[in-house]
Amino acid sequence: MSAVLSIRDLRKTYASVTAVGGISFDVEPGEIVGLLGPNGAGKTTTIDILLGILAPTSGSVQIAGVDLAQERSRALAHTNFAAVYATLPGNLTVAENLRFFGMIYGVTRLTARIEELIRQFELERFRNVKTGVLSSGEQTRVSLAKALLNRPPLLLLDEPTASLDPATARDVRQLIRDFSSREGGGVLWTSHNMHEVEDVCGRVLFLSRGKILMEGDPRTLAAEHGKANLEELFISLAREPLALEDA
Repeated sequence: MSAVLSIRDLRKTYASVTAVGGISFDVEPGEIVGLLGPNGAGKTTTIDILLGILAPTSGSVQIAGVDLAQERSRALAHTNFAAVYATLPGNLTVAENLRFFGMIYGVTRLTARIEELIRQFELERFRNVKTGVLSSGEQTRVSLAKALLNRPPLLLLDEPTASLDPATARDVRQLIRDFSSREGGGVLWTSHNMHEVEDVCGRVLFLSRGKILMEGDPRTLAAEHGKANLEELFISLAREPLALEDA
């Protein structure tokens, strides 16, 4: 199968500021890729381009083989997204939110799919509760359920477990792994939690100043650059990116 995401020489500039400086990478079916880097590295800008929120200055994006610039609606139909800052309509109940977004994505057998996700994310007792009164962790679970509604070939996750307690975060990571392996969906996952990254991602890309500085297996990459663990590598990248780039 071809890549579910293919990015080539993607750039986004604002006057004299380069937010994304010519990055290229693929995400394959069933692959979970971590997009890492300090604040301001270009992660969220990249995600916003993939969601069609921002237009790139140059470069190309293909989602499930569909060119984002030429067929935006068709390309975006192959994606879904969850982030702690992207809250769902608070005046709708959990079930209403899932039905609303399911209709937007044209999900077939929608009622059955909603029931499946409510069970998977243990949302039964919140089914008829307005999303706006749920705790941040509960809202995150609803957002993740929404993100899986259409079984997207490409799932974009921006700090998806940031507001969850450790036990729930562990369960959610397993649900995402199960989705990726069972459905064959590719996942692009941003996180500052290096333990989570090592647990979930098969490959990571480290961004710094809008460029990919390094990539590899999160379980071996730190040692390859003389660091004890991925967190130490992340900190070194944030503090001394040029030194690591030259290493």
